[in-house]
Amino acid sequence: MKLDEIQDQALNLSPEERLKLANVLMRSLQPTRPATKRQEIAERLIGMAQTDAPPPSDEEVAAILDERLAQKYL
Repeated sequence: MKLDEIQDQALNLSPEERLKLANVLMRSLQPTRPATKRQEIAERLIGMAQTDAPPPSDEEVAAILDERLAQKYL
């Protein structure tokens, strides 16, 4: 089927059908992101937050918070 024939057939559609066709065509032109790209980004973000040190204990976290509050309000 040639482009001219498709155009003629599209013009014979109702306005609602032409709108649906236009939406389908527009979506087909939008680039899609592969899932692997998203996964790669997520892995890099997680890697940025990782350290070799173990996580702080509850007591260490409490001390850090106390120190921060003291700096903020004193």
